[in-house]
Amino acid sequence: MLVSLSLGLFAALLWGTHDYIVRLVGGRADPLAMLLMALAAGAILLTGPALMAGGWNRLTSVEIGYAFLSGLFYALGTYGLYRAFTIGPVRLVAPICGAYPLLSVAFQMARGQSAGLMVWIGVAAVVAGISFVTRGDTEDAAGRRLEAVVWSLLAAFGFAITFGFSQWAAETAPELLVVWVARLFAVATSALLVILRRVPLQPIWPIWRSVAVMGTLDSLSLALVTLAGGWPHPEYATVTASMFGIFTVLLAWWRLREAMLPVQWLGILVAFGGIAVLALS
Repeated sequence: MLVSLSLGLFAALLWGTHDYIVRLVGGRADPLAMLLMALAAGAILLTGPALMAGGWNRLTSVEIGYAFLSGLFYALGTYGLYRAFTIGPVRLVAPICGAYPLLSVAFQMARGQSAGLMVWIGVAAVVAGISFVTRGDTEDAAGRRLEAVVWSLLAAFGFAITFGFSQWAAETAPELLVVWVARLFAVATSALLVILRRVPLQPIWPIWRSVAVMGTLDSLSLALVTLAGGWPHPEYATVTASMFGIFTVLLAWWRLREAMLPVQWLGILVAFGGIAVLALS
């Protein structure tokens, strides 16, 4: 389980850096266009290694189906995340989106995995810590709160389903192939959304380098969480990966000199305390 925890923490660091870049270039292009280009960049990055990887015979129709669901829900979950943050304030949206580890543990329990009291305490501590950190945000964005909650719930549900099915497929199929196939389905889903919403892509070109880096970080992060599917308690990787928001806040504090409130430092301690509980469980 220590391997799963470590993979999730590393993924959280990469995702946190990804979101930090989003904060730097956000607003210069439609979020859906950025999503499509980031997913496409990640798919291109993975194409060469995936084609050269072995184990294609283990990628059966069942695993492809799991990868399809993983990619579909990842695109929908990320889109829900973008929509939620454009409607409601961070302190409302982020805790709901960051609660997906609870669903991830429930997903594994539905598959027969046991989860004792200490596991639930550890997961709850991580989610609570994330909530404390994000509630330190002073943004007072006005918006339709109910709609923001609905999109946030879609994001949380989408991420839990994404990681659950990708790890399930990785139990028998090569992790790299699972991530690549899932990414192709995610690209197809986001492209369909771009077409249906008639989102312009021209504004993305001035920032294509930043978007390409975002796609690389995102692909590596998803690969790390998927890799946990071959180790005991893969749901622990999804729990620790949910701490990406904490790393984003820390990067903003370090690089952009954004203020950190006492409640945010407390949240960081609580979240890492939850990880310690999971490690000891």
